[in-house]
Amino acid sequence: MSAPERIPPRSVTTAELLTRGELTVRGQIRDASNAVLYCSVAHDGEELACVYKPVRGERPLWDFPDGTLARREVAAYEVSEATGWGLVPPTVLRDGPFGEGMVQLWIEGEPGPELLALVDGEEPGEGWKAIGLAEVGEGKTALLVHADDERLRRLAVLDAVINNADRKGGHLLPAGERLYGIDHGVTFNAENKLRTLLWGWAGEPLTPEAVDVLKRLQEALAPQGALGGRLAELITDAELDATRARVAVLLETGRHPEPSGEWPAIPWPPV
Repeated sequence: MSAPERIPPRSVTTAELLTRGELTVRGQIRDASNAVLYCSVAHDGEELACVYKPVRGERPLWDFPDGTLARREVAAYEVSEATGWGLVPPTVLRDGPFGEGMVQLWIEGEPGPELLALVDGEEPGEGWKAIGLAEVGEGKTALLVHADDERLRRLAVLDAVINNADRKGGHLLPAGERLYGIDHGVTFNAENKLRTLLWGWAGEPLTPEAVDVLKRLQEALAPQGALGGRLAELITDAELDATRARVAVLLETGRHPEPSGEWPAIPWPPV
């Protein structure tokens, strides 16, 4: 699939272009578990590449209501924007060629420093955080580690807030100095479902920056807050209350969450 020519936006924002532009399907990303279409969106002489996930292409899940994944992806973007960290690409909910769905700006990943690795031994090296042991074949194991990277740490906080049940390595998109997280369809469950590869800071104190961000989120998530009002259109009341509760717990403990033991802590496959 070839990307459409990227014309620098002039008169509309990226979100407006994704919402109002003419959506044209260019191809399909076939290794995804749900229908994921590679598209272009054009309006008033401007064009961008994007991903379109129609609701009708979502596979039913036993623990999430049918037809809700697209809205959860948009909700994750809304929370990301409220943090000020910009960790999720611009994402909107709109009609498309196959009905309502999530449309997200296509991010062209750029090679950068490794974020995940398998290493010998029981301790991570300098600049790495341990996730856990992984089988590598023939009865052998290796230590799975992730980079001790500020961008990953911010993403770990976001995942704790949105209760991300599927933070895999393939959902991390480095783009120069930026790092984006994608695929947020299984988020915001009212029950604790956090599954992630970013456990390296589990139990450690949150950074002062993260505490400040969480305080702003707590205010924005209040019933009269702008973020609370927006999420009320995308997730259930129970899920919104659970999101507020997760933020409150993070502020009360002042620490990154630890695996609960009630749910597999690491997604499978991890990549």
